[in-house]
Amino acid sequence: MAETELERAEKRYAQAKARLQAIRNREATRQRKLDTRRKVILGGALMDLAERDSGAAVMLERLIRNLSREQDRKAFEDWEGVSPSPAPDVPGGSDPDGST
Repeated sequence: MAETELERAEKRYAQAKARLQAIRNREATRQRKLDTRRKVILGGALMDLAERDSGAAVMLERLIRNLSREQDRKAFEDWEGVSPSPAPDVPGGSDPDGST
């Protein structure tokens, strides 16, 4: 039995639809990878900053303490955290938590 024009068109449509879905999947994967990269970079930058800035260290400790998922908190159980040198007292300055 010969393939009709309608059958050929439906086949081309299904193939095009599959190609479109593959492109969408690749883009979604690319976006997830970029998002993960950004998170890793920012996390590293925050950890580095916390080594030099007591306000950032306090914030980082608070973020870790308030992680909602137990498995995420467990990742920091053995982590010694940071021991930043105290920020110099500046007359008229404020505490790291924003209070004076």
